[in-house]
Amino acid sequence: MEVGLVGKPNVGKSTFFAAATRADVEMASYPFTTIDANKGVGYVRAPCPHEGLGVQCEPNHTPCIEGTRMIPVKIIDVAGLVPDAHTGKGLGNKFLDDLRQASVLVHIVDVSGSTNAEGEPCPVGNHDPINDVEFLEKEIDHWIKGILENNWEKVSRRLELTSGKLEKVIYEQVSGLGVTEGKVSSAIRETDTPPNLKDWDDDTLFRLAKNLRLKCKPIIIAANKADLAPAENIESLKSLDYPVVITSAEYELALRKAAEKDIVHYLPGTDDFEILNENITGPQKKALDKIREFMKENGGLGVQQVLEKSVYEQLDRIVVYPVENEHNYTDKKGRVLPDAYLLPKGSTAEDLAYAVHTDIGEGFIRAVDARIQRVIGRDHILEDGDIIKIVSSR
Repeated sequence: MEVGLVGKPNVGKSTFFAAATRADVEMASYPFTTIDANKGVGYVRAPCPHEGLGVQCEPNHTPCIEGTRMIPVKIIDVAGLVPDAHTGKGLGNKFLDDLRQASVLVHIVDVSGSTNAEGEPCPVGNHDPINDVEFLEKEIDHWIKGILENNWEKVSRRLELTSGKLEKVIYEQVSGLGVTEGKVSSAIRETDTPPNLKDWDDDTLFRLAKNLRLKCKPIIIAANKADLAPAENIESLKSLDYPVVITSAEYELALRKAAEKDIVHYLPGTDDFEILNENITGPQKKALDKIREFMKENGGLGVQQVLEKSVYEQLDRIVVYPVENEHNYTDKKGRVLPDAYLLPKGSTAEDLAYAVHTDIGEGFIRAVDARIQRVIGRDHILEDGDIIKIVSSR
């Protein structure tokens, strides 16, 4: 599972990435600062079960901060997108190829309207952010259409000669996008394609590409630079058929840096912070007051909320805690609640076993729900927050 950060140049993608991952990346006010994709790890929050169980957790790779479990997710920040990127303009081809494995796309939009279509600075309010949403859709649709068209005559001929299944042939064309065969089949049905590939035209392929994009690349909008944005720009974005989160990546990055220097105590995703160093300068105090005002008005700074909406709502994930000992919730090394896994909603006990290790999945015998000390079968549907012991022959 990978979260892809997308958008035109100079909208704050690299700032968002740096705030979410605390990785050092190049940031500047000119297009194409990001040339090669930046890859890092951010975290989504979940309540840690240890307090309700009366034990103290000992996390392995999923830190627990004040009762909140931080679960890692991969994030990729790709090169900026400009109109006609699918034809190779700007760094379009590289941008789009970097997105292949992203499970969800976070579209970083400059809601202040202070960057034009090419990502160049302009006065606040001069550019309509709605245009950025429309052009991103168009570019991704054209990109997927190009993948479908690759060797199209050969694909058509093979299907005709072998009487193969249309869904399977199309799936083979786009499998690199991370789409399932079932979603391909659904996209074909919704596109109302002609039964004979010879009757497919550019419009058919484009409509199919759009439906594939909707199936395999869900989008959430981070309305960034909201601290500078005219109110009408924010409201127009909210009217779109996408989840929209009001965001200030610059404020988030500043606050996380301040927390690292023990100037403030701040938990990402919350709507306030505590000043620890009363010896801060007047300008620092003024800046922190502005950040606090934004947080109170918007319920936070947006970066953490964007990641969590992406994972929990767009990708429909739940958190499950595997253990070796169902009585004291430990692993083989005696660590309490050492790991947390993000699984698709509807996952089974057997799915968890495979997520932990292929060998454990192949040797699955049964599982135990540690909360209620009850044996469950391989097809048992897991719930968010479950603590599960897997019994395996391997």
